[in-house]
Amino acid sequence: MTSEETQIPEELKGCYENLIVIDIGANLTNKKYGRDLDSVIQRAKDAGVQKIMVTGTSVRNSKEALRLTRLYPGTIYSTAGVHPHDAKSMAEEELWAELRQVAAAPECVALGECGLNYTKDFSEPHVQRAVFKRQVELACELQKPLLVHEKAAQEDVLRILEEGGARLPPVVVHSFTGSAEQGLRYLERGCYLALTGYVCKDKAADGVRRLLADRLLPLDRLLVETDSPFMYPNVRASKLPPHVKSCLTERSMNFVNRYCTFQRNEPCALPAVVELAAGFLGRSAQDVALATAFNALKLFGLSH
Repeated sequence: MTSEETQIPEELKGCYENLIVIDIGANLTNKKYGRDLDSVIQRAKDAGVQKIMVTGTSVRNSKEALRLTRLYPGTIYSTAGVHPHDAKSMAEEELWAELRQVAAAPECVALGECGLNYTKDFSEPHVQRAVFKRQVELACELQKPLLVHEKAAQEDVLRILEEGGARLPPVVVHSFTGSAEQGLRYLERGCYLALTGYVCKDKAADGVRRLLADRLLPLDRLLVETDSPFMYPNVRASKLPPHVKSCLTERSMNFVNRYCTFQRNEPCALPAVVELAAGFLGRSAQDVALATAFNALKLFGLSH
């Protein structure tokens, strides 16, 4: 571990005995959790997920995410942002004032999910860029980390981030699914990469798995998330290498197999994501859990 990782608070030492993890991205405002959110959160706690950051992707659900922080204090934290798909909705200044108000709340620990997605045309690229720039400016003003969504738009994302200059706060590339080369470019610019259950389906020779297997992604830049209800970790995938499958514990697989599906992933799947990442890294799950929990606490200022 790096020297930075060794400065770990005493209260996190228990990660070595119990796999305690922090989910930095779960879409718990999604209607799929409308009937049993209490149970979803309790299952996450039972699985060892200590804290969950609920992602904001529009002004409306950023407000809802903030409301959840007050219903589940100390467990739920929120982010405030406008997803590139929803960029076209930000035509009125009143909405920007509302977004700033939500983002400034102490329970809101990051700006985003914001960024660029050129694989879909829900919002025109020039509109996406304008809305992303304003959110980067807001993050610089509030000095809160940025959760960045990027698909087929790395050059423009990096250019806009560079415009933030010295004022730019820490940047996390949310739910990273790019190539190893793209990951290295983000890492060279000081970004963190957040991984999900996508590692189960990544079949690219030069993808996320290579970042891990070749140890190109250092532990002090790694975060984990479920991106629930998306990014289901298919622990039964036939293409998972045997040495990675052997890292999956019966306990983590039980949570995935009993409570999670392709249609609705849950935060309780996060320990399995940690074990999968550890398998590709050739590290212990305890090391990965400890490092990613420490990174999340440090980066987002989560209370212990």
